[in-house]
Amino acid sequence: MDRTTVADARREESVGKQVRLQGWVRTRRDSKGGFSFIELNDGSCFGNVQIVADGALANYEADVKKLNVGCCVTIEGDVLKSPAKGQATEVKASKVIVHGWCDADAYPIQKKGASFEYLRTVAHLRTRTNTFGAMARVRNCVSNSIHQFFQEQGFLYIHAPIIGASDCEGAGELFRVTTIDPAKPPLLEGKIDYTQDFFGKPTYLTVSGQLQGEIFACGLGKVYTFGPTFRAENSNTSRHLAEFWMIEPEMAFHDLYDNMTLAEAFIKRLITDALTKCPEDMKFFEERIDKECLKRAQSVLNTNFLRVTYTEAIDILLKSGKTFEYPVKWGIDLQSEHERFLTEEHFKNTVILHDYPRTLKPFYMRVNDDGKTVRAMDVLVPGVGEIIGGSQREERLDVLEERMRETGLDPTAYWWYLDLRRYGTVPHSGFGLGLERVLLFLTGMSNIRDVIPFPRTPKSAEF
Repeated sequence: MDRTTVADARREESVGKQVRLQGWVRTRRDSKGGFSFIELNDGSCFGNVQIVADGALANYEADVKKLNVGCCVTIEGDVLKSPAKGQATEVKASKVIVHGWCDADAYPIQKKGASFEYLRTVAHLRTRTNTFGAMARVRNCVSNSIHQFFQEQGFLYIHAPIIGASDCEGAGELFRVTTIDPAKPPLLEGKIDYTQDFFGKPTYLTVSGQLQGEIFACGLGKVYTFGPTFRAENSNTSRHLAEFWMIEPEMAFHDLYDNMTLAEAFIKRLITDALTKCPEDMKFFEERIDKECLKRAQSVLNTNFLRVTYTEAIDILLKSGKTFEYPVKWGIDLQSEHERFLTEEHFKNTVILHDYPRTLKPFYMRVNDDGKTVRAMDVLVPGVGEIIGGSQREERLDVLEERMRETGLDPTAYWWYLDLRRYGTVPHSGFGLGLERVLLFLTGMSNIRDVIPFPRTPKSAEF
């Protein structure tokens, strides 16, 4: 008999079928009538299926009555219509096979109400809890939607390298990749001689696949990357990870406004799919994590994103009468408190801020005619703040070289990037979306370490 998922067994159309279920016991309770009720979950859906195990089973006393949370079993039986409220079906067991016992007293996640902080210390088991099972399914749904959206839009999926020699963002927060023995490094004039390293030069884990995405967009039109990126920022806040997943589309012949339009359609598609394909999981997050998360998602889905310049936003903040922890003036990098005021209090809507001061943004963003601002954009959503950052890219060779020198970069190190402007330059745009930021928004979870399977943070790389 083929395996049936718990998700399938819980559907009314499965009534009358013989099934073979495999999963982990959530609870067992015994009836005075000589039978037991077992709640079984296999990760295929949020809910459990109820198993009715009769005392006449050959191993009822030896096995069934000893089952407890965490035990791994195979159940064979018939799907029946359930007389109980809240469940369409139940399974009457004809066979119970125990694959793995679990000591309930020693089981690290047996207790209800375990904190998320504690569950991070047992990340190898936390997927068996309601919260992290739901998170895994929503994350899977969003990841699948990302690919579907871009494939339907005619984008090519490309794989940007994990190891590179350039710092796309220019922030210097890079993890070095090297085979040099730190105890005996080769030296040249008192400094490490990286010509003797594996790649013959200093190399790092990538902070972004954007520059490589631009290479493909400048020959193939529309592309996207979706993979891990790394930041060696020594931060222990609830919004930072050392390793996270980024989606980065790059589009030839797209200006900043095309970029905004695509970003809005993209976010709305991810929200739509999460709400329609993971209704049980999303309902759980509303009931147990954040009572406003579904309302917030629907609001973003049902309204047009506002387009506001950085300068207009600064004026609004200055005239708000609010006292911010970080004082407001033109030229500052907006903080979370500023972004959330704009989205949650002033506009009560999703906002796309654009045309930022050139001093705040990386070298690759197109300079506006005023010489003071660049064609940058940030999508700000209520509850989270920035969720997308992007720009129209600088396609003019002379301006790009000037911007590189202005930000302390050596243009000769980016000769291949400049070649894209030398040989058939093209107006183009792109943006980056952090997968974990989307999940924070959708689920209402407060710490980014709880929306990624294995969080990598300072002093933490256990699993």
